[in-house]
Amino acid sequence: MSSTPASSEQRPSETAADFLAVISLVASAIALAYQPVKLIPFAVILALIATGMAPRSSRLPLIAVCFAAVCFVAAMTIAVLTKNPLY
Repeated sequence: MSSTPASSEQRPSETAADFLAVISLVASAIALAYQPVKLIPFAVILALIATGMAPRSSRLPLIAVCFAAVCFVAAMTIAVLTKNPLY
C-alpha cells in the first residue's frame, strides 16, 4: 500500500480545547436556570479560548460558542419573564 495511515492521536492542546468546550457547554446549560449574568460570560470566554486552541477542523468549540450565545438570549428571557434575579 502506498497510502499512509491516518493518525488518530490528538495533540494535548486539542484535548484541552475539547475539555474547555465541554465545560462551556455545561456552564451555558446551567445558566438557563441559575443566574445567567454570572455564568454566561464565563462560558463564552471558555468557548472562545477553546476555539483559539483547537485546530480548524474541530467542531466542538464552534458548537460551544453558538450554544453559549443562544443560551444567553434564552436565559435572559427566562429570567425576565419569571422575575428571577439576573445576578
